[in-house]
Amino acid sequence: MSFQYEPTACTTILIGKGATNDGSTIIARTEDAPNGSFNAKKLIVMQPEMQPRHYKAVVSGVEIDLPDNPMRYTATPDVDETHGIWGEAGVNAENIAMSATETITTNARTLGADQLVDGGIGEEDMLTLVLPYIHSAREGVQRLGELLATYGTYEMNGIAFSDVDEIWFLETVGGHHWVAQRVPDDAYVTVPNQRGIETFDLNDSKNFMASADMAQFIADNHLQVSAEYNAREMFGTHTEMDHVYNTPRAWYIQQMFTPAVKHEPMDDDIPFMQRPAHKLTIDDVHAALSSHYQGTIYDPYGQMGDETTRHLFRPIGINRNCDLSVLQLRGDVADDQRALQWFAFSSMPFASLIPAYTNVNKMPDYFAGTTLRVSSENYYWINRLIAGLVDANYAEAIPMVERYQLKTMAFGHRHVQLNDQPGQDLEAANAKLAEVMKVETEDLLNQVLYIRSNLMKNGYSRSDN
Repeated sequence: MSFQYEPTACTTILIGKGATNDGSTIIARTEDAPNGSFNAKKLIVMQPEMQPRHYKAVVSGVEIDLPDNPMRYTATPDVDETHGIWGEAGVNAENIAMSATETITTNARTLGADQLVDGGIGEEDMLTLVLPYIHSAREGVQRLGELLATYGTYEMNGIAFSDVDEIWFLETVGGHHWVAQRVPDDAYVTVPNQRGIETFDLNDSKNFMASADMAQFIADNHLQVSAEYNAREMFGTHTEMDHVYNTPRAWYIQQMFTPAVKHEPMDDDIPFMQRPAHKLTIDDVHAALSSHYQGTIYDPYGQMGDETTRHLFRPIGINRNCDLSVLQLRGDVADDQRALQWFAFSSMPFASLIPAYTNVNKMPDYFAGTTLRVSSENYYWINRLIAGLVDANYAEAIPMVERYQLKTMAFGHRHVQLNDQPGQDLEAANAKLAEVMKVETEDLLNQVLYIRSNLMKNGYSRSDN
């Protein structure tokens, strides 16, 4: 069996608790399908009895016995399970969050030193194999690191873990090796399908972890290229594809969050982590991860530049976004209310970001009951329909989308304020969220369908009455 590596998917933002407006930790990632694919998604709760005790991957066929004590956790799996689960992002019963995975790049020297493993683990498997069993972000890194060492991986990925105090980001190195860094409390991180971690110190266990033999692996294969260990330099790439597909996304997000630091879209030295100019909010994350270079010559919907520049770079808010999960862990509320999984489905420029409480036994069917059949009766497909309609008449329809996003995100913030109270029924709170979003999203569909219908090419100004 041979697996084809295609760096096509996802954009990640990680924000330490000292860099957010409310002291929460935030890990956020768009899940993006390869070109030409549109994977229907759902937000569900996995109960312990639903978790396999013997796991077999669909993609690689790897088989792994799992512990007999899994916790409940949320996930955003594929509706079509033909290619496996692809759980992607969630929070477990102890308020530990995981986002898996961000496709990253690796150079030929590294892959020659530690080849990828056809029968190993990959994005399909990682959330299922790790999240139900971990009790801290650090423990998540350790468990995944052990699995990588034992079974190997067939692809290059970055994986985020968080608890209420710490955020860790692990990057795979070849088939079996890995390095991980703790995100400083006062910093944020951007990962746009490119290896991010820069200088790391194997003697600083508070902030870095790595494969047990990492120093020997580097020395044996002559991977060190500067005075310090620098993962991006040793293991990463600086290709033409990076310059048009990856680095512009990091550039744009960092221009939004830290405008005083100047870079160009195709620079090779855009940092992995940065300090924000202001405390970052959920709204900032939504704006960044739904962006398409607004205000620049690179905006595919803009009037600046020309047709070449408007389609030069891969936008963050792209047509093949599947979903966005923003996993927020808050230290100033009760444990059962601590975790919120803010989520959106379909192409992000046209979707709203809404908060679901994760410490529940089930999600509303509007979010969890996505069908393979296109239907406006579930939250995934109605968002996909809206995106397709708005894109065709962007200038005319985007004001309706912006009003919808403002109204529903304001409702989301107010919804959290009202339900962060002792004794609240969080399943009922999520049900109320679904009820409101169904009404508002159907109303938006009506509006944009009306606009699109009036602007059809077979329209004619004269009518019969």
